[in-house]
Parts: sequence; structure tokens; C-alpha cells
Amino acid sequence: MSDSEEDESLKLSLSPPGKRSQSREQSSQASSEEPERRYRRSRQSSADRATPSRPKEESINPPYPWSTDRRAVVHSLEWLTSYGITSVHGEVICKRCDGSQMAQIDLQSSFLQVNSYFLANRDVLHDRAPKCWTSPRLLDCTMCQQSDCVKPAIHAKKRNINWLFLLLTQTLGLCTLDQLKYFCKHTRRHRTGAKDRVLYLTYVGLLKQLNPAGPYE
Repeated sequence: MSDSEEDESLKLSLSPPGKRSQSREQSSQASSEEPERRYRRSRQSSADRATPSRPKEESINPPYPWSTDRRAVVHSLEWLTSYGITSVHGEVICKRCDGSQMAQIDLQSSFLQVNSYFLANRDVLHDRAPKCWTSPRLLDCTMCQQSDCVKPAIHAKKRNINWLFLLLTQTLGLCTLDQLKYFCKHTRRHRTGAKDRVLYLTYVGLLKQLNPAGPYE
């Protein structure tokens, strides 16, 4: 090989000065940036998963004439009587004949019965629901004529539970603990503890809604 051919070969095989080092720097920079990009994507993905669901609106369409537009809150006795509401109805189902019907109960007399029992016994209840509330007596069936066999139908959607009818029939104890906690949550009441404790607070909460000036606390 001649001297000129050897020089030409060297020119083709060698990179320009600084070219190779610059390439190594770019490669090193790219490799260092890649974990950072993966980290940012991971953080964004985690943030998306951690985004809380939208809080439920407190304002709802009242499911019953005696309900307010707030979850688990009913109107006071004064408001109800001023609008001519003297009775409360609810769907009931018989455990014996499986018959379903609408039952109606007098507002004033039923409230006085529950209210009188609570005021007469509150000092011995120790913030716990008594047995007659935790295991309530059921209604009598007008279709099969059997007694203690008709229970209120409790709506699957908690926002549509007929709280006033359950109070006046003293059958709130048929609610699950989760349903009772729902009531206490939306009426800003303490909702931890055993079921008899939460049931007691639900009775007290509803009595106070009906009679805000009453001695329930």
C-alpha cells in the first residue's frame, strides 16, 4: 500500500476530533434521563390511581313527603303538621304469606309512644339500644291474620331508606350496622362502636329531628 492510500484509509476510519466523545456524552445523558422519565410516568400513574372519587352531594331529591333534601334527615313535627301530614306510610312484607302492601301509621301518637319510652328509660339505657329496639316486634299481617310477622321493606339504596317509618314502627333495629352508620355519618353523629350503640344514636338523632327542642342529648 502506498503512503497516500494509507493516509486515506486513516482518514476514513477515524472520527473527527471530539465526535466520539460527544456521542458518548449524549449516550450517557440519554441513559440518565431514561430512569427520570420512567420515574415521572410512575408518579403520574400513581397520582391518577390515588385521585379520590368525587364526594357525594349532600343535597338530594326528597324520597318521601316527610323527607328533606338532605340525606337521612326528616322534617320536624311542626313542619309536618303545618303541611297537613298526619300519617306516615311504608311498604311492608309478611314473612308468613310473602304478601306485600303499604302500611300507614299515625304520626303524632306513634311519635309520643317512642318519645315517652325514651324519656322514661334514657337514664338506664347507658347510650345503648334496649332489646325491644335491637330485636323489635314486627307488625301484624292484615292478609293472613298472623301476628308479629310483617317487617318494613328497607330500600337497597341508603339514600331512599324510609327512616321516619322505621322510627315510628320502632323497627330501626332491622337495619344493618352499615345502614345505621350511614345515618350517623350524614347527620354528623358519632358512628363507631357496637350495633346497639349506633342504633341508640340513630333513635336519638331522629327524635331530635322531629322535636329539635327536646331533651335528647
